[in-house]
Amino acid sequence: MTVRLEKQGAIARLVIDRAAKRNAITQAMWDLFPSLLDDAMKDAAIKVVILQSAVDGVFSAGADISEFATGALDPAWQKMNQAAIRKVQYELARAPKPVIALIDGDCVGGGCGLAIACDIRVASSRARFGITPAKLGLVYSLHDTKLLVDLVGQGQAKRMLFSGQLLDAAEAHRIGLVEILSENAAGEADQLADVIASNSPQAIRAIKGIVRRILDGQPDDDASTQQVFSAAFGSEDFAEGVAAFLAKRKAQFK
Repeated sequence: MTVRLEKQGAIARLVIDRAAKRNAITQAMWDLFPSLLDDAMKDAAIKVVILQSAVDGVFSAGADISEFATGALDPAWQKMNQAAIRKVQYELARAPKPVIALIDGDCVGGGCGLAIACDIRVASSRARFGITPAKLGLVYSLHDTKLLVDLVGQGQAKRMLFSGQLLDAAEAHRIGLVEILSENAAGEADQLADVIASNSPQAIRAIKGIVRRILDGQPDDDASTQQVFSAAFGSEDFAEGVAAFLAKRKAQFK
């Protein structure tokens, strides 16, 4: 399959596998993503998801332009395509479990849209990033633009969108588009996933939800967030975390 979910222990891998086309994403692939992501979110054994390519040297060249150029002339297809892409980006950004993007090679257009919808980006030195609608006479959606602005600020977002230029990995790391830059990006992503998976899944889910509220414009606590904060003190995870700390052992969260 061109997109698939692989599970191993607490880690799931959402794998893009269309190397012959530089992992260009077709409508059928966009349609597959949500059900695979949902599978990972509903599986209690899975604590972290890594979004990656099946092969080294490329992440994704973005939407399949050969398909898009023809399909975009059909208003019905265009509407379907826009809805599918939005669904993937929206659900990735709001998935209750952490999602790490492992980026080795070109990460362009819709591929970059996938990466910025993830929680954390880990890239190799050969990664390159670009968002190119201006080169095609198109407009980036407000939701996706906000994801980019939230990461790099409005000035760098405008620079990327106005120019459509590719940024190398070092520049992407400098402006905050990439959190971890490493010659062993796969190893770093795996290690980070393992560390996250060892922590309280209840706490991480709540923390991610609070960060999302902030990004969506909530400036202060309300009754709901105060309840989340207070309820944690009575949770089994808190009891286990304290017991493990006092016993100087590794916590075993349920």
